[in-house]
Amino acid sequence: MADTAKTSGSSFPGARMRETVDDFAGQAVLEHVNVTTTSARDTADAFVKIFGWHIRWEGPAKLGGHSIHVGADGTYVALYTPPEALAEAAGVGQPNHVGVCVGDLDATETKVRAAGYQPYAHADYEPGRRFYFRERGGVEIEVVSYS
Repeated sequence: MADTAKTSGSSFPGARMRETVDDFAGQAVLEHVNVTTTSARDTADAFVKIFGWHIRWEGPAKLGGHSIHVGADGTYVALYTPPEALAEAAGVGQPNHVGVCVGDLDATETKVRAAGYQPYAHADYEPGRRFYFRERGGVEIEVVSYS
């Protein structure tokens, strides 16, 4: 699947980021996190099912292997599965976890459990609540709500 979005106007996947950057006048804003996973497809499918995100782009990675960009219109997670020749490097540089902010933590936990994952490390803290789960590709996800 190629990224066929136009770069002018507001039809390309990152168009909302342009507005976000403008809203934060001069501050840098997180656009994406790149995570190495044993299966970009499985991880992307979990994110789509649990968080309601969509696949923004998918294709060959610059060093071989396969990448899928999954997220919302403004921000996303770049999921990378290395080629077999680099499989031993799969964990190198992998972030500790990916944090996702949701409006309804309890409803999201229900979706996580329905997808076959086991939430853990629940905590209430100021100013929010959170839990974690690890998806099949090995990526740890923190789900947080400030509602």
